[in-house]
Amino acid sequence: MEDPVGNMTRSVPSWGTKIAFGESVTVGDHDVVPAALVVFGFGGGGGSSTAHQGAAPEGEGSGGGGGGWVLPLGAYVAGPDGPRFQPNPVALIVASVPLVTVAGWALARILTAARSRHPSVA
Repeated sequence: MEDPVGNMTRSVPSWGTKIAFGESVTVGDHDVVPAALVVFGFGGGGGSSTAHQGAAPEGEGSGGGGGGWVLPLGAYVAGPDGPRFQPNPVALIVASVPLVTVAGWALARILTAARSRHPSVA
């Protein structure tokens, strides 16, 4: 029987940077190499069966699945001074939302703690 999870696991090391950096493309007179943040995961399971004397075998099984996402960060553009990274502004905004959220939460916690220790601080 084919083992899809095992096949995928064996192929992951060969992916390397091929999934984070795209093929070089010429746009106008510039060579462009797209760059992305790639996150993926997968998992799988198995099963077992038991046979009681004189009864039909009982068993259980489980499956697997996977998923992932890609965030296009920008591209490396060849120029007269060498390659230069051109960020994707939408991706930078999307990537900064969790950081800004955590910073705001931390600041609120710090201010709350400071006010509880020193009630005269407004």
